[in-house]
Amino acid sequence: MAKFVRVAVDCLIDPRTGQSKHAEHEYRAEHEYRDALAQGSVRGRGAGLNPGNRFEDVRLHVLGEHLDEIATQDDDGVQVKTRVVRDASRTVINPVDSPDLAFDWTINPYRGCEHGCIYCYARPGHEYLSLSCGLDFETVILAKHDAPTLLRRELMKKSWTGETIMMSGVTDPYQPVERVLRITRGCLEVCAEFRQPVSLITKNRLILRDLDILLKLHEHGAVRCAVSLTTLDASLASKMEPRASSPAARLETIRVLASHGIPVAVMTAPIIPRINDHELPALLAAAAQEGASGAGYILLRLPHQIKALFLEWLARHFPQRAAHVESLIRESRGGDLYESTPFIRQRGRGDYAAQIGATFKLFAKKHGLDKPRYRCAGTPFLRPGAQTGLWE
Repeated sequence: MAKFVRVAVDCLIDPRTGQSKHAEHEYRAEHEYRDALAQGSVRGRGAGLNPGNRFEDVRLHVLGEHLDEIATQDDDGVQVKTRVVRDASRTVINPVDSPDLAFDWTINPYRGCEHGCIYCYARPGHEYLSLSCGLDFETVILAKHDAPTLLRRELMKKSWTGETIMMSGVTDPYQPVERVLRITRGCLEVCAEFRQPVSLITKNRLILRDLDILLKLHEHGAVRCAVSLTTLDASLASKMEPRASSPAARLETIRVLASHGIPVAVMTAPIIPRINDHELPALLAAAAQEGASGAGYILLRLPHQIKALFLEWLARHFPQRAAHVESLIRESRGGDLYESTPFIRQRGRGDYAAQIGATFKLFAKKHGLDKPRYRCAGTPFLRPGAQTGLWE
């Protein structure tokens, strides 16, 4: 029997004033949900609670079936198994219309991510599926088994012109379930057949399994990669990103990709005040030493109920500095925990945000990582069976 911690009934409209209560919902997402803490711990997961879905009028703030009474009896915590659900999406190439993103199309083989990164900005997407952005996000994974077939169908359309596709724009295409399901690999095989330019970002060395396909794409100048590196401290990484590859394994991934000539950048994201911000120079230096040719960074983003998840995580792992971390986040967000304005949401504002930006710029230049972003501009996209030039 699941242990319910709180039952709250929220009206979308205040019956006394007729005014929307969305502001009250945001306040609760930031503060009240912190009351819904586990009496026991969960091993190997980032989130410590399952906040109610922000789209539902009746919210059950519940710790979940995995946090039943066993949790209170096991000092080492309980283990929550990952559940994979078939995603019946009928299209797979998604258009992106955002002025502060450097790509126009994405493919997301999965929704939800087993890596369990506590800061992941994709978590609120699970609420569109009537799930929680907390533990549900990292334990209930929707897999698009038909993605390679759908991708082939969409690349065959005359309207498709071969623009670069980002894989993935949301969750990691090489999260642990990919080792078995191989959906990302299937999509890359289709891309290689079509010479379809693709850009990949991951924090899992599993990408090296597909080196054979990446090299086929590289022959046509149709691939670029980025590896997310947030810390060189394995202990901190295990807290922030419990099921992602270790920092050493990610550096190895950069080295192997670069040694084969595949353009690879390092993404030092997110930068979290008083948690990993001091590592920024070392992160850039380590990535450059392994062969990275570019770099990027993003200041911590906490949209919607990620605020509650992050603050609970912060109090759990870093109680002595939690207040300082929160104050610096607010300083860089105009007093709030998040701003959604394009460009500001990625970089923040104020003195602290400016200091992070200046530090990144200085050390990226020092290590030769300040070059313009590599763009796939090799052999043109080509549909199988299409007539090619005489010499080809």
